[in-house]
Amino acid sequence: MRVLIETNSKEELEALGKDINAKCEGKLEATAHKLKNPRLVIINIPEEISIGNVEDTLLAQNKDVNLKQGNMKAKFSYETRKHNRNLVLEVSAQTRKLLLHKKVKLGWQICKIEDYVVATRCYKCSRFNHRARDCRGEKTCPLCAESHKLKECTTNPQEYKCINCMTYNKHNQKNTICVNHTSLDKNCPSLHAILEKHRKNTDY
Repeated sequence: MRVLIETNSKEELEALGKDINAKCEGKLEATAHKLKNPRLVIINIPEEISIGNVEDTLLAQNKDVNLKQGNMKAKFSYETRKHNRNLVLEVSAQTRKLLLHKKVKLGWQICKIEDYVVATRCYKCSRFNHRARDCRGEKTCPLCAESHKLKECTTNPQEYKCINCMTYNKHNQKNTICVNHTSLDKNCPSLHAILEKHRKNTDY
């Protein structure tokens, strides 16, 4: 059997764990949930910067930031709708503090760095935490929550519905949330809940 206990700080967590392990003498074992490393996105990187050379370039061109070799791991790069290239790094909590909201030199450009916090979204069922290739759910329109593809939707914007918020309300009838938006809406309460959960599980 497992029991999950939430504390308000790392100090409280460590003290509680020591107390449980001391008093229970092997009958129970307290272990801390391991937090994920934070991810940062470097915005609008130059063409010559890649996953293979970004760490060495950051270290060589930004010596005033006091970065350390091995505390950054390039994960992937992607192109935005404006055709800018961004690159995502997984870093230690300390490296995040050094880099967050800083502007760094990469090649001949000055690039901004921000937290990279996104929700994995399935484009088949419009739900979170998995991708379409792994989906076992029903096809669900992200605009109206009906069983058809996005490009087939003819629903009026006034009648849009979010499948994720509808599902939440089904299981939380005493504390319902607004469903009159698409599942792609950046202000979706279900999306915000997913992102907040991600932040709580990240070592900031």
